[in-house]
Amino acid sequence: MTTFYDVPANDLIEAVAEKLDIEEPDWAEFTKSGVARERTPEQDDFWQIRAASILRTVAKDQPIGVERLSSRYGGSKQGSTRYRVRPDRKTKASGKVIRTILQQLEEAGYIETAEGEGRRISGDGRALLDETASEVLEDLDRPDLERYA
Repeated sequence: MTTFYDVPANDLIEAVAEKLDIEEPDWAEFTKSGVARERTPEQDDFWQIRAASILRTVAKDQPIGVERLSSRYGGSKQGSTRYRVRPDRKTKASGKVIRTILQQLEEAGYIETAEGEGRRISGDGRALLDETASEVLEDLDRPDLERYA
């Protein structure tokens, strides 16, 4: 039985993002993904990719909450814009974006709340990840794929 640990994370996240039926909120097109970012995300499917990544992270590091996910998806912010003499600082990602994605995944039945601990993967979420991992592994084993041409 193939699990989501057996395939490369990037390939799994892309495949899961295609399967997720999660709508991007109206406000998302105007929102940065964190304090360290200058602009909004330019990818058309940013919301689905971030949701798939969060789903995989919850499955891997459960139970996990918004605070730890915000630290994980954060970045570094430049110390000084003029001379850049101050060291970079670690900043967190947008908690609103992460919290909204967690709520959407919970409504879809892929994760569930663990009282006082954060969120855990549900049986349906684990099944989605493992089934998608099996499909990704099949595609990686076949050398006649177009992406390797």
